[in-house]
Amino acid sequence: MGREMDKEFKKETIIDKISDFLKTLLGKLEEKTESSPAYSSGMDKVVEKTLFEKWKKPIVYGSGALFVLILVLVFMPEGGRVLKVQNDRVVVSEVTRGEFDDYIPVRAQVAPLRTVFLDAIEGGRVEEIYIEDGASVEVGQPLVLLSNTTLQLTVLSNEAQVSEQLNNLRNTELALEQNRLSHKSNLIDINYNITRLGREIERKRPLVEDGHVSKAEFEQLEDEYNFYIARREVTLESQANDERLQKAQMAQLKISGEQLKRNLEVAQKNLENLNVKAPVSGRLTAFNVEVGQSLSRGERIGRVDDPSNFKVTANIDEFYLARVDIGQTADFSIGGGNYQLRISKIYPQVTNGTFEVDLVFTDNEPGGIRRGQTVQLNLQLGDPSTSVLIPNGAFYQDTGGNWVFVVAPDGSRAVKRNVRLGRRNVRFIEVLDGLEPGEKVI
Repeated sequence: MGREMDKEFKKETIIDKISDFLKTLLGKLEEKTESSPAYSSGMDKVVEKTLFEKWKKPIVYGSGALFVLILVLVFMPEGGRVLKVQNDRVVVSEVTRGEFDDYIPVRAQVAPLRTVFLDAIEGGRVEEIYIEDGASVEVGQPLVLLSNTTLQLTVLSNEAQVSEQLNNLRNTELALEQNRLSHKSNLIDINYNITRLGREIERKRPLVEDGHVSKAEFEQLEDEYNFYIARREVTLESQANDERLQKAQMAQLKISGEQLKRNLEVAQKNLENLNVKAPVSGRLTAFNVEVGQSLSRGERIGRVDDPSNFKVTANIDEFYLARVDIGQTADFSIGGGNYQLRISKIYPQVTNGTFEVDLVFTDNEPGGIRRGQTVQLNLQLGDPSTSVLIPNGAFYQDTGGNWVFVVAPDGSRAVKRNVRLGRRNVRFIEVLDGLEPGEKVI
């Protein structure tokens, strides 16, 4: 950079000397012209200027300007604009070829692998607290007792309605059964009369021929016998239709009864939910309730964390959203050991320029880690590969990775050059086109 400054100084010095020379030359020409008399002493005759004298000044000025323009074009550096800086104000790095490790550093936090939230399902007033925040709990262990008068009255009313409807179903079922038994009893009576009349007709048929029984009496027996035969057919048809309808109605009644029983169970369970219990075993956290506090329906009152298994949650810059996928690995060091993780879940929603991922341990978990602890991960985005590399620097934010300043071989100047850059990590940026190993860049 110092040589570039010397070169500019020499150029300005040469231009200044040429300008002084032209001014001196023009001054002498003007003195010579003024010293020549315009009028002779002996006559009033005008002395006209020659053609050379008329065009002398334009020729001299034009020649000088042309000469200066040529010098400027010769000494002007390529690119037009020039910025002179000292060597110690820039960092010059060499373009190299080496192994590019495609990873990014990520700050993450330790979180329980499994978290179950506690909500006041029905809401109510806190009557009694059985345990404190931070304690270990077992599944089904009571945590807090709530009271809700409105819910209790509603449940009692529902129980009464369900009981009444169940009684109605039982009455309907009894009526259907009584109807079935009535048809059965009618058939028994009809069959008895048909059997009785048939036997009596068989006994009196010979007596009618002998004249011992009147023909009118015998015909009356036959008419009665035929009546019961016809009545039996109608009764059998009615019984079949009623039985078919009764089966369908009974099936529907059973379904309704089961639904009413389930409704009653739900109503009773709503009452049981006023006694909040631990859904799983673990450590109770964020449990901040006080006696007398009113909780709205569905309000969160705490959570139960898995005390022995952990995961890691990380927020990653949205720039890498397309390159992060489930199954990618990461590692971090703590307590003298190195631990491996893999991405198990990606939350694609971008918030404040970042998106969240969950990572789980692939092998053993480090001992002594706690919820909320911060760790530094190296997230592997791809396999290592041999590439042309330049050191990562602040220039990337200024140029967008589209161009860099390449230093000339003699180190006296640097020129802007368009490049095509690829992946980058904390240390290096991958060069796809525009630079060769051995070149130096700012």
